Amino acid sequence: MHAPQSLLQAALNRLGARLGSGFADSAASLAVLAQEAPERLRRELELFWSEVEQEAQRLETEAGAGFPADDADTGPSSGGSSARGWSIDSPLDQIDELRARVANLSRQLEDRG
Repeated sequence: MHAPQSLLQAALNRLGARLGSGFADSAASLAVLAQEAPERLRRELELFWSEVEQEAQRLETEAGAGFPADDADTGPSSGGSSARGWSIDSPLDQIDELRARVANLSRQLEDRG
């Protein structure tokens, strides 16, 4: 049978070895992540911009399919506007413009039906 002091020393040695290898594994994992981070960030940014381009295309398609362009006569608008033709004026002007668009769409639906 082993002496208690030897068992205690052996247990401490094994715990130290296990914890040390755990820390080494963690450090190695962090090193790999640090090396992969720039490439992963680049891929994520490319994916993001690809999604932005797809969304812009969808918005343009949607605008061509039923929402009038910025220069169309759709109702009150007294200032600058965004890509979808929304007024960036006061909220009341925006509401008036939305009402005009809804009325226009309603007329179009009635004409088709």
